[in-house]
Amino acid sequence: MSQSELIMPKMGESIMEATILKWLKKEGDAVALDEAVLEIATDKVDSEVPSPFEGVISKILYQEGDVVEVGKPIAIISGEGGETVIEAQPVEKPVQQQAPVVQETIVRETSAPVQHTTVQSNAGDANRFYSPLVLNIARQEGVSMAELENIPGTGKDNRVTKADILAWVRNKTNGTVQQQTTTVVEEVKQEAPVTQTVEKKETSVQTSTSTSVVGSNVEIVEMDRMRKLIADHMVMSKHTSPHVTSFVEVDMTNIVEWRNRIKKRFEEREGQKITYTPIFIEAVTKAIKEFPGVNVSVDGYNILYKKDINIGMAAALPSGNLIVPVIKNADRMNLVGLTATVNDLASRARQNKLKPEEIQGGTFTLTNVGSFGSIMGTPVINQPQVAILAVGAIKKRPMVLETPQGDVIGIRHMMYMSMSYDHRVVDGMMGGSFLNRVAQLLEGFDPNRDVW
Repeated sequence: MSQSELIMPKMGESIMEATILKWLKKEGDAVALDEAVLEIATDKVDSEVPSPFEGVISKILYQEGDVVEVGKPIAIISGEGGETVIEAQPVEKPVQQQAPVVQETIVRETSAPVQHTTVQSNAGDANRFYSPLVLNIARQEGVSMAELENIPGTGKDNRVTKADILAWVRNKTNGTVQQQTTTVVEEVKQEAPVTQTVEKKETSVQTSTSTSVVGSNVEIVEMDRMRKLIADHMVMSKHTSPHVTSFVEVDMTNIVEWRNRIKKRFEEREGQKITYTPIFIEAVTKAIKEFPGVNVSVDGYNILYKKDINIGMAAALPSGNLIVPVIKNADRMNLVGLTATVNDLASRARQNKLKPEEIQGGTFTLTNVGSFGSIMGTPVINQPQVAILAVGAIKKRPMVLETPQGDVIGIRHMMYMSMSYDHRVVDGMMGGSFLNRVAQLLEGFDPNRDVW
């Protein structure tokens, strides 16, 4: 009997771990090749994990709700063949066993010289990584970031695990943490006045983040898991990138009239509708080739220029949440190919049938705020990208037109376009020039163009 490890798959270059939502199989169940075994979630997408082997689930190594690092075994599948010895990865210890570890660590810190250890403990590690699950627990339990940075982590690279933060919360509720914190503060008051200021700052932060006033005629509804992840991602983006937004007005008349003329014939021939989105994407990819500085990401003081042009397309879900499927190598597709890809991704996004690889690897994002009636927007950058383009609603407006006989007023189909960009690497000149170039490409659209 051979044994094979089912590994937590890599869900993208920035995804280091995933949460197990639901096991679709239990120990002892038979599983076929490519049959779904469990459902997992990252900060980007929910997905099913298929089995790369055929056999029987002999052991499940992690339970529902556990956060598992990419590349770790999550189950053992037994099949026919020679025997292979597999060392199963240990599951995280229950919360009850973690509590003494937290207490011992805090005691060691308080017994060290106050001038060194206490300052480091209160300052925390600004570069420390916290999983979405840990951040959600912290928010629900009113644990401030300053407190979170003080929690000793038992995970890889001293990361705070689910068990660590739950133990911290339990000890805090029982008064253990509070008593130890008081001891540290008293020592600081005697020997380290600078640290006393930091302690006051921590208290202020905790009060402002955990206190809320709720009236009597208020219904409190907790965010669903996806909305929590979106919230964390948006806040992180604002903390990471200094956002600047530029605007431009676009005359869409040629495109509107062209689409109205060919859309019925296009649907009869291709079996699907043509929207404005593929036209926007086509213009964006052409402009990116002229301004590659918006198709980058930032790593410290290094700028990573992306050779591939992968356009993320923000799509609204029936739940009200958003997801961003990615059109890979969009610059290599014609308008028919872009239309087919856009329609397919949008349809499967609404049905929650996107694959993990279809929402990763984006280098630039397009969002259509006009689909809900907005004439313009200031979108938030989809990290680790450095720019996002928003298109507003197309509206008929009276405009001044220049003609050989002089200026006249005509009715035109007008649209506002806006782009938010990361001012660390995209200055106003580049951001404005790129946005203006996209507008020129749209306004210069050939109304006699043959889509085929």
